[in-house]
Amino acid sequence: MEGLNEIISHFKIVLIHGGPGTAGSMVPIANELSKNAGILEPLQTELTIDGQIHKLQLILEKNGESPFTLIGHSWGAWLEYIFTSIYPSEVSRLIMIGSGTFLEEYAGNIMTTRIQRLTVNEKTELTSLLTSLEDSTLKDKDTTFRKAANLIRKADSYSPIDLSVSMIQCRYDIFQSIWKEAEDLRKTGELLKMAENIMCPVTAIHGDYDPHPPAGITEPLSGLIKDFKFILLKKCGHEPWNEKNVREEFYRILAEELSQGI
Repeated sequence: MEGLNEIISHFKIVLIHGGPGTAGSMVPIANELSKNAGILEPLQTELTIDGQIHKLQLILEKNGESPFTLIGHSWGAWLEYIFTSIYPSEVSRLIMIGSGTFLEEYAGNIMTTRIQRLTVNEKTELTSLLTSLEDSTLKDKDTTFRKAANLIRKADSYSPIDLSVSMIQCRYDIFQSIWKEAEDLRKTGELLKMAENIMCPVTAIHGDYDPHPPAGITEPLSGLIKDFKFILLKKCGHEPWNEKNVREEFYRILAEELSQGI
């Protein structure tokens, strides 16, 4: 993409995948950016947030050159945000794609919105899969989790280019453990309080069809992070790189943001 050839080619750009527990979900972005830059895409396999932060810090210390530009998607946007609040000097820029909301009041209707977008048969299937995941006797929860994640991915998409499975690994134990911690951080206000330690520029890129309400990101963060920019993409779901209407625009925006982070 135009502009990316200006980015120096060593490991200063780090992609943080979402989920939690869906390792490899940012492979399409990694493939695109790696044409012109060195890219790190750590796979998060630890079962606690502290564990994932520590593992990320070790990977960056061993393989990269600080300060880093971090690009996180969905849960990954939260993880990079938490990481930056702990290691502010290690990060020169944060790019948050399809972030979760930072206030509990905006999160209540997300799953309802997703279910409403599915067909009758898909609604029944997703409800059944989510119920199965709560069954302690179910042995293969990873397969069930993957099926549920694929239906949710469809509901999150406006006009997707490809809905085939893009995850390298799908682990429900990681999702269950990490997401409980993450929700607690949001409920108690600790997640939002971390913004006080973030000194670098932060750009949030969000689709207007993303079920995560944009106001749940802009309202809290714009008042706490000095250099905060929000970009809303029209006719775009949770994965801008996989949307027919905005893919080119998304990579153009990403190139501009990365060029400023050198």
